[in-house]
Formats: sequence, C-alpha cells, structure tokens
Amino acid sequence: VQLQASGGGLAQPGGSLTLSCQYSGFTENYRAIGWFRQVPGKEREGVSCINWKGDTYSADSVKGRFTISREDNGNTMYLQMRSLKSEDTAVYYCAVDSGAAGRATVAWGYLFTSFGRGTLVTVSS
Repeated sequence: VQLQASGGGLAQPGGSLTLSCQYSGFTENYRAIGWFRQVPGKEREGVSCINWKGDTYSADSVKGRFTISREDNGNTMYLQMRSLKSEDTAVYYCAVDSGAAGRATVAWGYLFTSFGRGTLVTVSS
C-alpha cells in the first residue's frame, strides 16, 4: 500500500489550498480513504473520509470549509480546503482502510491502518 500526499504549503487566513493523495497497492474494494492531520504535541485527528460508496464524513471543525473527493480511475483523492484558519495548520496525511490487519486509527467507524507521508499546511499572515 502506498499513499503520497502533496499540495501543502503556506496560505493566508481565509485562503484556500487543495491537497492531493495518489494511492496504489490496494484493491478497489477498500472500505474508506481519508485525511488526517497532526500538530506537534497533539494526537492525530481525522479530518474527512470517503467510503467505497461515496459517502463522506468530516470533523465538525472543517464542515462547510473542506471538501473531500476522489477519482478512482486516477487513484487520486483530494481535499479542497477553503476559509482556512490558523488552527488548520498541521501536517496532513492520507490514509486507507483497506481491510488489512494492523495497528489502526479508528475514525468514523473505519480502521485506518496505512498512512502515507504527510504534507505540511501552514496558515499564517
């Protein structure tokens, strides 16, 4: 399983960024793919996920501002982030619940066992 997040960078408060995650190594029958973020000294938190049916889930802190989507043909997932706030500053990771065994981070009822390398998002004026 491989997941590679990209698209992070510096944005001003109120600005926008779109993250991408290229994934491979698991079948189309995955349960869910999603985005997590982590700030130094804090636990990793779920941001948003999309399941195999296309249902989406988001943390309350990003509802109405962040939109998750995917292109299965291109094996790519996106996170469109708008109205960014300083508290959105974090390293963002993409992850998958492919049904594989392993130590899991539980979010929205899914077991995310594979995480890619993160991309840093900094929101600052």
